[in-house]
Amino acid sequence: MSTVAAEDASCIRVRVRGAVQGVGFRPFVHRLARELGLAGWVRNDGQGVAIEAQGPADALRALVERISTEAPALARITAVETQPAPVLARAPRFDITRSGEGPIDTGVTADAAICRDCLRELFDPANRRWRYPFINCTHCGPRYTITSGLPYDRPQTSMARFALCPACRSEYEDPADRRFHAQPNACSHCGPGLAFADASGATIPGADPVAQALAAIRAGGIVAIKGLGGFHLACDARNPRAVAQLRARKNREEKPFAVMLCNVASIGALAECGEREAALLQSVERPVVLLRKRESCDAALTGIAPGLAWLGVMLPYTPVHYLLFHEAAGRPPHDAWLDAAQPLALVMTSANPGGEPIVRDNAEALERLAGIADALLIHDRDIVTRCDDSVVRAGPGPAFHFVRRARGYTPRAIRLARAGPPVLAVGGFLKGTVCLTRGDEAFVSQHIGDLDNAPTCKALEETAARLMELLRIRPAIVAHDRHPDFFSTAYAAELARSLGVPARAVQHHHAHVAAVAAEHRVDAPVIGLALDGVGLGDDGEAWGGELLLVDGARCERRGHLRRIALPGGDRAAREPWRMAAAALHLLGRDGEIEARFPHGAGWSVRHMLEAGIRTPHTSSAGRWFDAAAGLLGVKERCAYEGQAAMLLEALAARRPDAQPLADGFSIDADGVLDLSPTLAWLLGRGDVLFAAATFHATFAEALAQWALHQVRETRIRRVALGGGCFLNAILSSGVRQRLERAGVAVLEASQVPPNDGGLSLGQAWVALRQEGC
Repeated sequence: MSTVAAEDASCIRVRVRGAVQGVGFRPFVHRLARELGLAGWVRNDGQGVAIEAQGPADALRALVERISTEAPALARITAVETQPAPVLARAPRFDITRSGEGPIDTGVTADAAICRDCLRELFDPANRRWRYPFINCTHCGPRYTITSGLPYDRPQTSMARFALCPACRSEYEDPADRRFHAQPNACSHCGPGLAFADASGATIPGADPVAQALAAIRAGGIVAIKGLGGFHLACDARNPRAVAQLRARKNREEKPFAVMLCNVASIGALAECGEREAALLQSVERPVVLLRKRESCDAALTGIAPGLAWLGVMLPYTPVHYLLFHEAAGRPPHDAWLDAAQPLALVMTSANPGGEPIVRDNAEALERLAGIADALLIHDRDIVTRCDDSVVRAGPGPAFHFVRRARGYTPRAIRLARAGPPVLAVGGFLKGTVCLTRGDEAFVSQHIGDLDNAPTCKALEETAARLMELLRIRPAIVAHDRHPDFFSTAYAAELARSLGVPARAVQHHHAHVAAVAAEHRVDAPVIGLALDGVGLGDDGEAWGGELLLVDGARCERRGHLRRIALPGGDRAAREPWRMAAAALHLLGRDGEIEARFPHGAGWSVRHMLEAGIRTPHTSSAGRWFDAAAGLLGVKERCAYEGQAAMLLEALAARRPDAQPLADGFSIDADGVLDLSPTLAWLLGRGDVLFAAATFHATFAEALAQWALHQVRETRIRRVALGGGCFLNAILSSGVRQRLERAGVAVLEASQVPPNDGGLSLGQAWVALRQEGC
């Protein structure tokens, strides 16, 4: 390329901010600049991508415009800033230069599923990377889970110890190559390798570890497979014995498993998959997508998602996953088979003893998966950050909703309405996440888990430390839940002391509504419906069905669900029959408790309720769902959190024609919403499907009327829906549709889950507003 004469040129400096490293951004700019006849340079630095370009003014304008409109698919641009620069007398050609230094102010790119170009090479016998399990390029592969620091360069990843061979180095250094500065770039001569080992860790001789792993799975075994953010436990989803064995070993009695299928065409008779679901399944993030089951699903996949309306499905996203399906298909020498239906269905569940963090290291896998996995498919590329699979459900239009936000999306920044000092928020007790803010950006961590065991508590500390280290941020405030007994609260207090910064307590349901407002960048008052299982209220009682007015740091309780007793305290949340007994007591029908629940506990619970002994009260929406499930005989004892409500939803989904009861609820002058008339109606109903659907329809109608009363009173025409109960698709869609018909703007969680996985974002936003930001 010829040089650009100074008399014919202008010069600008361009700063591109966001998640723009490790996505092919520099070669994209390089090609674009050369196409436009510009001179200068592009490089990574701590703030993103820096560019200096010199040439005709119209070409410079085209460069800036096309940077935003034609950026690589994995890039997430938050800002493109330009300023004039001195013109050089004789500018050189346009080059890619070494990464610069400076303070870290860039994003971290999430892991991305293998791209179609790499898949073509993977299944081309003539390609040098044929069946290489770690093939990748600038458009795909691991990012966040292998990164130890920024800027994103190979020495700051777990690929640093793998020296590039001459062929790979040539690709890595060629700006015109698809693998230019693809940090995980490697091949079978210079990169990581796979091994198949028995439960003791001894490598089992064999020609191909993938073939060995598939053979073990087909024989009914359970294989631990090392992936991007940790290990999966895999078995044949069509083998009921293998599924039952996995449940028994993992101590996961009835909780649903996710299933990996080869492609959308393979979903077939198992579940409904529309265009929105297919787009999510095939996206570079590759989440687990909840699909509505077909009638034939439970017979084909016995024991996978018992009693539920939804099947969690994901498609392969690593080369190893695809190699398993390739092996099962008989190793076709092309990539056309990728689009044809394949019979193989694999359970792919997090590799961990029940409730603990996902296993990350090979040595850790041997220790923690002893007695669970029969064999292991391992590799020698270290995982820097453990990161579970994300779980989502398609929403209305192009939207989708998180059940769990993790791999593929974390730690993508969420833009806030205001900037402020850095805040670290540490979430609550269940479904833990942490959130770290920087200016007007919030970085919410991957799902960590429930803080009811020491390994998960340690993982919370580890995740917070990793995020602070990666982004090089020292918090000025630490935010936490108001409950004094949570591990996260104690950790926040200790961290704040060690940093010499204030700790800020945020009420649980305030945080739920604030999280929704924060992600929508709403910096104005909202009416909030916060519905979940439990959270400590301002009065020291257990809240969970709240009507709030939230304005940043200010939160006013404008109403709540009628309080109901919890016979036996926390035990009532695990045994819906106890909530059914509490409902009978609420209705003045104590005499029916023993008749409905004739086991010995029925008598004792009745007397507990009548005497008011060990029966704290709650406004929890979750417990009203449990009461309905208990009265209808859906589930007496839950095997996992929220099971009764999920089973009730599955029944209701089969009767979409149900209408709300005209007199199924009341709202008093103090804003108390009472659904006891609906519970009374449920008694004696023979058609459980219709009863479950009617309960949902009435609850949705009641919530909408409850919120509309406050809309009229306050003239605030935004309603935010927060809390885990809004994962119920029937309830959330029912409330949304009713409010929208009334001309009210409805805000729902879409960048974080509505459940406790989003609490840390809400805590961070409230803490920022408490500082006057």
